[in-house]
Amino acid sequence: MTDISLSDPAMARKTAPPAEARSVRLPTQWIGVAPFFIFAVLFLILPTMYLIVGAFQDRDGGFTLTNIFKLFEQPTIRQSYMVSIKISLWSAVLGALAGLGIALAIVRGGLPEWVRSSTMTFSGVASNFAGVPLAFAFLATLGRLGLVTILLRDLFGFNLYATSFNLLSSWGLIAVYLYFQIPLMIVIITPALDGIKREWGEAAATLGATNWQYWRMVVIPVLWPSFLGTVILLFANAFGAIATAYAFTGSSLNIVPISLYAQIRGDVLGDPNLGYALAFGMIFITGLANIFYIWFRTRSERWLK
Repeated sequence: MTDISLSDPAMARKTAPPAEARSVRLPTQWIGVAPFFIFAVLFLILPTMYLIVGAFQDRDGGFTLTNIFKLFEQPTIRQSYMVSIKISLWSAVLGALAGLGIALAIVRGGLPEWVRSSTMTFSGVASNFAGVPLAFAFLATLGRLGLVTILLRDLFGFNLYATSFNLLSSWGLIAVYLYFQIPLMIVIITPALDGIKREWGEAAATLGATNWQYWRMVVIPVLWPSFLGTVILLFANAFGAIATAYAFTGSSLNIVPISLYAQIRGDVLGDPNLGYALAFGMIFITGLANIFYIWFRTRSERWLK
């Protein structure tokens, strides 16, 4: 039998396709994602760059650091950042704890499957329910003439607003934010809970570990990066919300998104470049929060794969 080897130069020349027969293949695989990249560039990257450049310019277009210094020098701006951080942090922590409890109940609580499917469906819808409809829903429910307020007054003789309760306050806005923070936590943390293998609990029980030891030494360390990452994501989600806050409180609450809107809406007292600096500060804080979220999520995925 004749031994045919591809290392033979003559054979290699015969098997190689002619140069003129080779066709240039267009990168058609990028056509499907092209609309996403175009949308991201036009409505995310370019506006962000425009805001960053404007934060370091004066009214005449010259370079200046005055707008950045005003973020630290003006008391109202410092207070707006502190109030925004407070509202975002409390809504993130409370939403994460409540969402984690609900997610644990539907994943490991032995509830019927329809409870989980219904909860996940509602959470997917409620996590995106914000803006004017959400603000109106809370005002119509817990406002001074809201349904629950009137029922408590007429049926039980309890005046909710006589107890120093004020819906149009920081804690009122936190309660409104919890409406979409808790469902968002459920949607994000449920896959992490599903990633906890039952074999780990069986192995821990075989080795003589108690249920508390299993949770303290296995489950909590595995879930901790996912939990912290989700808290940071909820913080960024609340920190950048403006439609809900403005529709709910108007300009009565001094938070960064409302202060930003007041600076760039174009009235006599407005300073667009200071508004750009406020936006730059928000971009910096939310960007830093998202970096930490990605880092924590990467750590958690190592265990949950």
